[in-house]
Amino acid sequence: MGKRAGERRTGPKCIAIVGPFASGKTTLLEAVVARTGAIPKQNAVTSGQTVGDASAEARSHAMSVEATVATTEFMGETMTFIDCPGSVEFAFEAEPVLAAADVAVVVAEADEKKVPALQLVLRQLDALGVPCMLFLNKIDRSEASIRDTLKLLQPASAKPLLLRQIALRKDGIIVGSIDLALERAYIYREHAESEIQPIPDDDKAREIEARFSMLEKLADHDDELMEQLLEDIEPPRDAVFDDLAADLREGAVVPVLIGSAEKGNGVLRLLKALRHDAPDVAATRERLGAEGSRPAAQIVKSFHTPHGGKLSIARILSGTIADGSELTTSSGQTVKVSGIYRMLGKDQNKQSSAAEGDTVALGKLDDAATGETLFADKNAQSGFVDIAAPAPVFAIALRPRERKDEVKLSAALHKLNEEDPSLSVEHNQESGETILSGHGEMHLRVAVEKLEGKYQIPVQSYPPSIPYRETIRKGTTQRGRHKKQSGGHGQFGDVVIDIKPLPRGSGFEFTDTITGGVVPKQYIPSVETGIRDYLKTGPLGFPVVDIAVNLSDGSYHSVDSSDMAFQQAAKLAMREGMAACSPVLLEPIYKLEIFTTSDATARVTALVPQHRGQILGFDAREGWDGWDVVEALMPQAETSNLIIELRSATAGVASYKATFDHMAELTGRAADMVLDAQGKAA
Repeated sequence: MGKRAGERRTGPKCIAIVGPFASGKTTLLEAVVARTGAIPKQNAVTSGQTVGDASAEARSHAMSVEATVATTEFMGETMTFIDCPGSVEFAFEAEPVLAAADVAVVVAEADEKKVPALQLVLRQLDALGVPCMLFLNKIDRSEASIRDTLKLLQPASAKPLLLRQIALRKDGIIVGSIDLALERAYIYREHAESEIQPIPDDDKAREIEARFSMLEKLADHDDELMEQLLEDIEPPRDAVFDDLAADLREGAVVPVLIGSAEKGNGVLRLLKALRHDAPDVAATRERLGAEGSRPAAQIVKSFHTPHGGKLSIARILSGTIADGSELTTSSGQTVKVSGIYRMLGKDQNKQSSAAEGDTVALGKLDDAATGETLFADKNAQSGFVDIAAPAPVFAIALRPRERKDEVKLSAALHKLNEEDPSLSVEHNQESGETILSGHGEMHLRVAVEKLEGKYQIPVQSYPPSIPYRETIRKGTTQRGRHKKQSGGHGQFGDVVIDIKPLPRGSGFEFTDTITGGVVPKQYIPSVETGIRDYLKTGPLGFPVVDIAVNLSDGSYHSVDSSDMAFQQAAKLAMREGMAACSPVLLEPIYKLEIFTTSDATARVTALVPQHRGQILGFDAREGWDGWDVVEALMPQAETSNLIIELRSATAGVASYKATFDHMAELTGRAADMVLDAQGKAA
């Protein structure tokens, strides 16, 4: 014992701050940069002047909407903290950050409603293999004991929560903490370093019990410590710290520290624990599978500044990158660094180079994307991280209020997508709409606010069109004759077609049974062209599917017949024949996998029928304790606001995956509403 962790990992560290929405992450970042002297004083989040208030949208909604980077110095070492948004709608912001971070600080509080959101965060860390500490925040507001709070939070973590501190109370109020590793009491002083005192006599028994519990959990991974505990031998303090560091780095436990970020309490102990226990960039390289000593960097965030162009926040994994360096992206693009900046929120401090472990902003890397790896070696084009955004669950259609802004809107949407790869931009060829998709109403609201504020493009947003189709219930035979005489060559085309329905999903089939040359072979393709052209808009106003048309008879004129005449004859026959075939509207039906906490499954299953959905069944979500998966079929038209209701029913944590399943007939009042809207649009 005492050698598991090895030497303390020095050098620049990258620390992600994550946690559920409104748990106090931005406040903790502010407390950290104030305690380390990077800013003169700690500002309240409500002041709108914190380091984390880097965007107008964050200030407007009083919530983080993008990752904020702040580099500071603590006890002679460089630490970069990246505050990631807590809302599930902006959760993807953390994905590229965590990939390159050495450790994560998970900010949580004693709130049972936020346990599912905490579970989402911890699962994300487990999936990426990122070691983490938990900072139990707002303890000054909590009436529950720390031990009860840990029991509340433990179900969210697949790893044991290891309590490193217990609360020190006076007259029922938390006035400090007892460090179980150091066996010291710390009396809190607001926005100042705590006062060290001996452990009060009344709290010694409680401290001994809590310390033994901590040592027992450490002994699960250290046989020598286990033997010492069995023999009632007090382990050396240095050995205990070694175990704490080793277990954190190996991801065996989640150490828990306590405090109040708003008052700056517990922040210094957190910083010291990070300095002593956290792994360094070498461990992060190993986790990513990065080898060699040639310069390499991982882009964790991209954003566009009003005047300085694009900045790419990058973690230097190895080597040194200088201003002006030429690098190759993992997608094979060559980029040149134009400016290197140390970041403190929106403030930039230019420097000539960045060394291994540093987290900096690299200027003007227009062809480099978030999540990509940069290499000095032109032949090394395989990235270390494979980052894929989850499928979007909410969409709007956009158009500029003024036509002159159409080109600007396209360019601005491209920049938004660079800054936030979880946004999806698509131009729907059928409807002509520009569709912006994302992970919730607030996610897209913020995107629209950026378009109008940052890029000065007023836009209109509205629900995207639903790709309705129409088909027929019965068949008919119809003649279509196109005859026109206007001097000189006339126009003549005459066809007889048989129209009949096909099984759902069959599409369109065209055949001919012409005999005797009544319609010459060279005109048969023209008949098909005319039919296909008609099918773009049927009698109900939508594209026609699942029908078969056979050309069975007709006639021609040796002089006046032409390709165009037979196209017109075919359209005429379709127009008159389709009305007699009982046309019916079809709507797209999607198969949904809805992911919900088990205690909300009943509420979710009750929501589905309200959206004309059909429950197919539900089961426990594999590998997720306390979660279920509900499978359902639902019309696409009913999914537009579904995510809002699902999250309202599940404390903001539900999500779903949707895949097209089939087209189904739409009748009754719902069909009348669609046809009425289509008629007004036409």
